[in-house]
Amino acid sequence: MIRIENLVKVYKDVRALDGLNLEVRPGQIYGFLGPNGAGKSTTILSTLGLIFPQEGRIQLFDLEVFADGKFNENRLVEAKKRIGYMPEHATLWDFLTPVQTLEIIADAFGIPKAEREKNIRELLELVNLWEERDRKVGKFSKGMRQRLLLAQALINDPELLILDEPMTGLDPTGIAEFKDIIKEQKKAGKTVFFSSHILAHVEEICDTVGVIVKGKLRVEDNLDNIKREFLKKAGYTIVVETNVPVDFTGVEWKVTPLGEKKYRIVASEDIREQIHDFVAAQGAKILTMQIKAPSLEEIFLKMVE
Repeated sequence: MIRIENLVKVYKDVRALDGLNLEVRPGQIYGFLGPNGAGKSTTILSTLGLIFPQEGRIQLFDLEVFADGKFNENRLVEAKKRIGYMPEHATLWDFLTPVQTLEIIADAFGIPKAEREKNIRELLELVNLWEERDRKVGKFSKGMRQRLLLAQALINDPELLILDEPMTGLDPTGIAEFKDIIKEQKKAGKTVFFSSHILAHVEEICDTVGVIVKGKLRVEDNLDNIKREFLKKAGYTIVVETNVPVDFTGVEWKVTPLGEKKYRIVASEDIREQIHDFVAAQGAKILTMQIKAPSLEEIFLKMVE
């Protein structure tokens, strides 16, 4: 869906993108993470042809839309017909209603009028704005405007959804509904690429994560692999509870008692099998044993450091 190779974007003396490589495959929900100023929005705007990088290549749907410092306008236009885009900061027409807003965007995509009316109702119901269909957008709250922006991103039934900080301004109910919509888009065969600074949301709904720091991709993988690699470097934390006290004197692992029969063990590798054997050798039994998995936030902060 999206392939970016060695992309460079320089603003005066700042390298916003520094040889960025990134790939979004069909069917993924790809979470794009990074601190402020890392290059997230620059990446999205470059992908859509809204700003001009200096170097690198961009492919959309296997069409090379940017190379040798310039965009292929014909290919870019064809690709963008298959994309739905929700910007982080967008100016809506305050004097229009949600229906009128979506009619203008549908018309720009060349959607027939009969089909357009049906689609608009379905989308406004999807984002819980149908009851507000005749209200001026200028009277909308931030969360309502975000939901309308999502509806306009879906108006052309896109194969690829690109969402820039889509959950900003939503209340807890709106966030839950938004996440459900994204999951439903994947079930419908669509690909979703979105940036966010709310790590818990990314961890909950994304199958692939990319972390960008200072214009370079630090990691790109599924969450399980990212966590596994992080554990190898940071060490494994294993919490064990036994039926009787166990003496861990002389072991190489770092052991901290959490109670009479409960222990936290830190080692450089996964030693659950060795722990089991060690405990059994003392005539004890393990009641529970679990590895403490790092949160995406812990991994993210380490990468940014």
